[in-house]
Amino acid sequence: MKHTLSVLVENKPGALSRIAGLFTRRGFNIDSLAVSPTEQEDRSRMTIAVDASRFPVEQITKQLDKLVNVIKIRDLDPENMVSRELGLVKVAATAETRSEVIQLVEIFEAKIVDVTADSVTIQVTGTAEELENFERLLQPFGVVELVKTGVVALSRGSSTT
Repeated sequence: MKHTLSVLVENKPGALSRIAGLFTRRGFNIDSLAVSPTEQEDRSRMTIAVDASRFPVEQITKQLDKLVNVIKIRDLDPENMVSRELGLVKVAATAETRSEVIQLVEIFEAKIVDVTADSVTIQVTGTAEELENFERLLQPFGVVELVKTGVVALSRGSSTT
């Protein structure tokens, strides 16, 4: 079962390393990890997507809570969060297939950020599922390169992490 953890940490050197080390030592797998500063310059937010089918998410959060730089942990409710992922996809595009690729870009409200004679690079944002669907539809054209940020998420409404 997939879980999205929002972890507020002190914005200090080594915080990311300690959290990643904890996952390694305990044998927890991270599906995606995004880290950025918050509205408070002394804090960072880590959005960690984990598959809790092997280990209960409560076990993961209890271990994280013991770390010195961790301020607050929240297991975000999928029904009560806003999540997005950014992807850059370089697709092979010939003169014959370019218009079909452009149609998919328009349908997914993506953006073409680079064009060469034999490829198109596309920026796409959305939920992880939307990006997976977009990638699947681009496969027949030939995905040359792909990179994704991982999930970033916030809870809905006025509650904070």
